[in-house]
Amino acid sequence: MKKEVIIEIISFLVAAMFLYTGIMKLREYDVFKWVISSSPLLHSVAPVVARVVPILEVVVALMLVIPATRVKGLYIAFAMMVAFTIYIAVLLTMASKLPCSCGGVLESMSWSQHLVFNILVTLLLGLCLWFNKQIKKQSIAI
Repeated sequence: MKKEVIIEIISFLVAAMFLYTGIMKLREYDVFKWVISSSPLLHSVAPVVARVVPILEVVVALMLVIPATRVKGLYIAFAMMVAFTIYIAVLLTMASKLPCSCGGVLESMSWSQHLVFNILVTLLLGLCLWFNKQIKKQSIAI
């Protein structure tokens, strides 16, 4: 029972984060698109990324709060966080002063702090996926 509660809590926290960041990016679409365009890695695909990422964040947030889609949502959120974390790590090797369009608390973080935050969220999502596998094994054994 404990593992299910942990999965639920982490899912709801990540859903809140994704929903907030997705809505903020959609609300401030022009700013987000400009930030992506100024990225040395994403400038050539900025229009696509600026549309897809916030919509995907909102969809994944919804998946995380719906029990029937939660596991798929955890996998997608984990993959997204891995991608975001790698992106930030690569950016940190290229330049230290780049704009951030994350919004809220994340916007006030340095890129290094943002990297640590992303790593922690990714680890929490990985923990959820590991717990989910353990729960499945237990239910099969019963």
